[in-house]
Amino acid sequence: MIYFRAHNDIHCIISYIVFHKLIIDEMLDSQTINQPELAVPDLPIIELRRLSKSYHTPAGAIPALRGLDLSVTAGEFLAVVGKSGAGKSTLVNMVTGIDRPDSGDICIAGTELHHLSEDDRARWRGLNLGVVFQFFQLLPSISLIKNVTIPMEFCGVYAPKERRERALHILEQVGLAEHVHKRPSEISGGQQQRVAIARALANDPPILVADEPTGNLDSRTSDEIMDVFAGMVEQGKTLLIVTHDRGVARRATRQVRIVDGLIEQD
Repeated sequence: MIYFRAHNDIHCIISYIVFHKLIIDEMLDSQTINQPELAVPDLPIIELRRLSKSYHTPAGAIPALRGLDLSVTAGEFLAVVGKSGAGKSTLVNMVTGIDRPDSGDICIAGTELHHLSEDDRARWRGLNLGVVFQFFQLLPSISLIKNVTIPMEFCGVYAPKERRERALHILEQVGLAEHVHKRPSEISGGQQQRVAIARALANDPPILVADEPTGNLDSRTSDEIMDVFAGMVEQGKTLLIVTHDRGVARRATRQVRIVDGLIEQD
């Protein structure tokens, strides 16, 4: 799973999936994938220390993170609030292992991501993180249940029959049991976001990361989606939501503000 800047580029999504399927297949041939460690309540499951990241342009370096520190406890529901350009998306990319910092340490669920190669980070991400996007990023030509089983297939977890049963169970959890054989275009935006949450839960990761998950939804549907997230936290998941919406942030158990690449208040 990955954050696409061009949200509607389905070809990018498909290329990403095929590429990482090849990576995971190769790794499955050579070694066994370890299941994620169980989170211990009241201990940090996400630790970011002195993170710095700049993007280089013809006009010069543009700093996105400036020595950022952040710690998230296992089982916590944290909202990171900030304006556009504050560093929210870069923070998501660091936590999910999509990008690497210029300097600093990233320790997620006991793994130091900044020491892993790109291939190892992709493999780690598939098992330890569920990512939910603002624009859903569902594959449009396949059914909802297939969208949810794909992460299990690519990471080689669960037997084929179990994958289908698990996908049905998760879709039922998010209130979509009667729609499992439909395609994404046949359901509403709020329902598509529920499918995206179900897909993020497919491999039973201890951590969920959501990047503006309600930004494309009306207020009523946003509340429903936040109820689903709250239910996941009650089940023991750690949830980090990045948002500019104060109403969404108020649903979290803790809020922090990111300003100019730094956590301003914690």
